[in-house]
Amino acid sequence: MAEFKVHRVRFFDHMPSGIRALAHNRRTQRLALVRADGAVELFNFSDNYFQEKVVPGQDGSGVEGVCWVGARLFSAGLNGEITEYDLENLRPRYSLEAYGGPIWTLGCNPQETLLAVGCEDGSVKLFEVLQDRIQFQRNLDRQKGRIVSLSWHPSGSLLAAGMVDVIRVFDVETGHSTQRLLVERGAGAARSREVVVWSLLFLADGTVVSGDSAGKVQMWDSATGTLVRSHLLSKWDVLVLALCEDGSSLVAGTSEGTVVQFQLLPCTVDGQEKEWVRTRTFKNHSHDVRALVHTSTAVVSGGMDTQLVVRPLLDRVEKNTQESALRRIAFPHRSLVSCATKAGLLLFQFPGHLELWRLGEGDAHGRAGGCVAVKRKPEKLLLLRKKGRQHISCSAVSPCGSWLVYSTVSSVRLYRLRLGPGAISLEKVSRLPRELGWAARFCFSADSSTLFAASSRSSVLVLSLAESSCRHLCTLRPLSGSRQPLHLLVTSQDGRWLAAANTDGEVHVYNLQKLKLHCTLPVYSSCPTALGLHPSSGHLVTVHADQQVFEFSLLQKEYTAWSRQLQGHGLHPLWLQRDTPVTHVTFNPQNPAHILLHDTFMFCVLDKSQPLPDASSQLFNQSALQRLPEAERRRQSHAFKICKSFQHLMCVRLLEDQSLVVVERPLLDISAQLPAPVRQKKFAT
Repeated sequence: MAEFKVHRVRFFDHMPSGIRALAHNRRTQRLALVRADGAVELFNFSDNYFQEKVVPGQDGSGVEGVCWVGARLFSAGLNGEITEYDLENLRPRYSLEAYGGPIWTLGCNPQETLLAVGCEDGSVKLFEVLQDRIQFQRNLDRQKGRIVSLSWHPSGSLLAAGMVDVIRVFDVETGHSTQRLLVERGAGAARSREVVVWSLLFLADGTVVSGDSAGKVQMWDSATGTLVRSHLLSKWDVLVLALCEDGSSLVAGTSEGTVVQFQLLPCTVDGQEKEWVRTRTFKNHSHDVRALVHTSTAVVSGGMDTQLVVRPLLDRVEKNTQESALRRIAFPHRSLVSCATKAGLLLFQFPGHLELWRLGEGDAHGRAGGCVAVKRKPEKLLLLRKKGRQHISCSAVSPCGSWLVYSTVSSVRLYRLRLGPGAISLEKVSRLPRELGWAARFCFSADSSTLFAASSRSSVLVLSLAESSCRHLCTLRPLSGSRQPLHLLVTSQDGRWLAAANTDGEVHVYNLQKLKLHCTLPVYSSCPTALGLHPSSGHLVTVHADQQVFEFSLLQKEYTAWSRQLQGHGLHPLWLQRDTPVTHVTFNPQNPAHILLHDTFMFCVLDKSQPLPDASSQLFNQSALQRLPEAERRRQSHAFKICKSFQHLMCVRLLEDQSLVVVERPLLDISAQLPAPVRQKKFAT
């Protein structure tokens, strides 16, 4: 295995924001996740749960709900606005004021023609879904309290609304309330406390299921307005409910961090009558479970502890398969760290600011596997705060450390950096090309003279950088006409090639000397998660969400012999079972056969000169190999050299001096940074 001098960086204290809402699109198998800072993340369930897209949030958004209408995504929140998202350009398309105060909930009817929102002023407002916008249609009967939860009947003719102490059932056609369901309070002193109906489900048989702040899940007959059954789950709140597609199972999330499953089971011998029976309890969260999705095979949950948990239902999946594994997704599937490889600088991206750090310096002498004395500690050089309410969507620092750029969904800011012995100056480039309105990704050329910006419809803007100016040279466009955003950009060390990948799975390679498209790789069924251009061979390495690895010759415009050998042999089962995607690919200039990969939990040197491992080989073998005799170590050696002694790897980069920068998130318990679970007594707007 290669030997490197390693800078182990542990001061990037990235803290994900809590999860507020989830929505699953069964047709496209996409999950929309909204965080407390307003950011929207899209996960592809059919592609190993890869995080395809991220729409950055903004200050004060206060999103409380999200829903799909076909392939369109809407959210609403405490700012009183309904927002539709442009999922091609990764930004809000428009926002519409509902004029009812803060919005606590929203939902679309099964026919996908009407969008309902529950407001602070007690109104349920209906909006008609048109081809390119939504339009206010009318109000249902206004109530005295705020509308906290909503659920449509599958027929679309009835709508249930949850408030404090009361559930109302509305006839959508007339707009009038047809039933008033009074939610009982607790016993003794608890009778003086208001009961908030946090969540509702309206089932096809007319049953209304409610979850409330008294810790109860209750089943109601909406036709007669009577309580059918009550289940006390917790002394704390039941915050969210979710129903599976076939209606045979539902789950409830509590403020204790538990998820409770109910199943509709026969209660008589002949099986004619059925009732809801509590069957399982899952404990995968430390704090409030704020959002739930119930798929046909799993329960997906999220909450204040920031983790997205995919809990398979073992009675619905085949055991000992990848689908039966528990998944915890805590960190983004994209890099928030940019490295100036020539200057030894690191740029850390946070939603509201950027931090620029200079790496420390160690003693030149030390033993292999040990630590060296630190001569100069890492130094924070700059803290740059964003302008306006919109959060930072992407950022980059040039290899020489002289340029810094970041973008929000509506503007780009480019700065010229000058680092002196004891001072740093930051000069904003005031005039940017009008073509550079925003960017989804940035990448600098190896000589820092050119900036590449991913723009709309998979196009790339090529910008020339001078002393303190920026000039647009050309726009590179693929022939496919894809409308999907680019999520990966990488350039070669010799400045000849630029590779770009979009969420349609397309990988385009451009010749930068001719400024035109060179080739497009065969489209693979899984989305690429990392790209790497070899500095000398002209090979492009791609790694995909299903963990497959390919090597493509740009000169021959075909897959290399080693890549064909790898696909013919097959990857090790343990490699394919990993549930975190590879997020970066680079190479070892000292050994052209070495490919360096990493995901959140492992670092791998892929040695093409070694034989490929078969299914019986030990894959994660580096610690075990070190304890073996030399002869046995050589016998068990294979191409995959994997180190798993890292936690929460955010970035691995190779500097110009051949030292390796490893950025790890500090080993902190996320739940320890959150307040203890508390009873939801009051609303906070």
